[in-house]
Amino acid sequence: MSLAVDSQIPESSSGENPVDDYAEFLDEVLDSDSDSESFQSSKRRKVEVIFNGPSSISSSGVLEVEKNGSLCEHLAGSYKDMCLICGQRLDQNENEKSELEELRVNIVHEIDQGKHNLRTKELLLQKKLHLVLDLDHTLLNTTVAGYLTQQERYLLEGDHKLGDVFVVRNSGVDLVTKLRPFVGMFLKEASEMFEMSVYTMGDRPYAQQMVKLLDPKNEYFGDRVVSRDDSTRNFEKSLDVVCAKVSAVLVLDDTQHVWTEQNQDNVLLMQKYLFFRNSYDSFGYKHCMSHSELKTDEGDALTQGAYLAAILQLLKHIHGMFFNDEVAAGEKLVDRDVRKVLKNVRSQVLKGCKVAFGCVLESEAQAELWNMAEKLGAVCSTEVRDPLVTHVVETDAETKNSQWAVKEKRFLVHPQWIQAASFMWQKQPEYMYSVLYQQVSCLSV
Repeated sequence: MSLAVDSQIPESSSGENPVDDYAEFLDEVLDSDSDSESFQSSKRRKVEVIFNGPSSISSSGVLEVEKNGSLCEHLAGSYKDMCLICGQRLDQNENEKSELEELRVNIVHEIDQGKHNLRTKELLLQKKLHLVLDLDHTLLNTTVAGYLTQQERYLLEGDHKLGDVFVVRNSGVDLVTKLRPFVGMFLKEASEMFEMSVYTMGDRPYAQQMVKLLDPKNEYFGDRVVSRDDSTRNFEKSLDVVCAKVSAVLVLDDTQHVWTEQNQDNVLLMQKYLFFRNSYDSFGYKHCMSHSELKTDEGDALTQGAYLAAILQLLKHIHGMFFNDEVAAGEKLVDRDVRKVLKNVRSQVLKGCKVAFGCVLESEAQAELWNMAEKLGAVCSTEVRDPLVTHVVETDAETKNSQWAVKEKRFLVHPQWIQAASFMWQKQPEYMYSVLYQQVSCLSV
């Protein structure tokens, strides 16, 4: 559909709130237009036009728009001093801005919902779900070249055997990006089960650069790349911009709380991928040698392989359960909910374990671990000497609780045992996290 600048818009004589008039006007336009194109937010439509073309990343026009602080230049005309595209009034106050933004989000949601449901039905017929992938610390790790330490400078010279290291320029700044091990095979095999999108809190030029590294032949993502410039919410991710029914979407992200509360049950929480020294420092691992300094890369001790390989197997398992008619107990495909499958799989990880917290942790940290263990199916307790306890969580092998656990032949494990089980989605060998025999690693897995 089109909204022409010179459209004749009738003036309202009711004297009512212009926001209501604007909503009524949009309803009339949308009802009268049978075109199947959905009404997108001004941010998204403007960005798509700007970045269309091979030289999109370095476009000077993009930089000018970013400096102006607005992706809508109000070129389509206005109605009662409100832009026909974004709904903004030049003289509006903060309360009016918030009200109009809420109105715009609701309109987009209502119009797009039917399109989302239709796309999901099409995918289900192909035996596919939808997978939303975060970029930073999930599929790759990026740092500014100027932040590299002397021990990391070899990365700029190519004097190493590490694969998938790239130097890219973004807004005049050189960035160094390391792709997570196994990401190429992961994307290839995942694409057979899912339609995939990228969703990042980075800006759009950065998102497009990273997607080109991950998908140079444009085989996996197409135009399904969502950046913070496209999001309908500030500082938060939401599935309302993903063309799929929420009940058929899985999300891989290293940060769960960045998602709206309504979408957090869709998130499969990933262990952060940290490679560079600066990244280790940013997340509190200041006393650990980084992979870049050691000239090594991520690999979990259990499989002696890449973390993404284990996640791929998990996705295959979830996908299989979703499409298994026996597991679904006759429920129609369109009515099934992948979030229920996710919850069920998670609850089996530590089923049969009774975990007692013997160590003294900060209340917030213990609450987080406690909640994590319960979601994994464990029963939690503070009564260490309960005869039904199977695992005692401790950080010090010399405490009375630790000595009791050893004497009674209970598993004595570090808190990272729970974290590792959560990230790997399977119970980890206790000896790898024993407080007695082995020093735990800086990272959880």
